Amino acid sequence: MEIKEIREMSEKDLRERLETTRKSLTQMLVNHAVSPLENTSQIKKTKKDITKMLTVLTEIEHKKQTK
Repeated sequence: MEIKEIREMSEKDLRERLETTRKSLTQMLVNHAVSPLENTSQIKKTKKDITKMLTVLTEIEHKKQTK
């Protein structure tokens, strides 16, 4: 997911997407522990997506505080 796409999302949508992505990551990690995933780079990509979303949420909250 591109940072541009994330910035275009509303705060509510972003929080919902973050929650579902975190659940997805947890499920991937559990599945990987049981039997190795074919594409382990997907775990790294998901972690980066979560980090991007958290960064944008922090930016949004910072803008709210400075107003």
